[in-house]
Amino acid sequence: QVQLVESGGGLVQAGDSLRLSCIASGRTFSTYRVGWFRQAPGKERKFVASITWSGAITYTDSVKGRFTISRDNARNAVYLQMNSLKLEDTAVYYCAAAVLSGNFDYWGQGTQVTVSS
Repeated sequence: QVQLVESGGGLVQAGDSLRLSCIASGRTFSTYRVGWFRQAPGKERKFVASITWSGAITYTDSVKGRFTISRDNARNAVYLQMNSLKLEDTAVYYCAAAVLSGNFDYWGQGTQVTVSS
């Protein structure tokens, strides 16, 4: 079992930056694949980025070059650095964890990111 807590969301202007944090409990967190997802109002939850235990990274196309996912296993933490934010990045951002290549079974409560013009 692992529990996830996100933080770092907020209200920013277009072009600004934010860094989201996901802090996990559990001694085996370093073996989990961790992902960030987002859900905009009235839309489905969508994949943003993920990082495996070995550091392999995947991004959705719309955030490539702007967002950076990283992890610090010593701190049981995964981060999402978001630069050059756009209005369409507005969403609730969720951290999720999966055992190795399995499904994302563990989810945080989400953190709101709002980008204004």
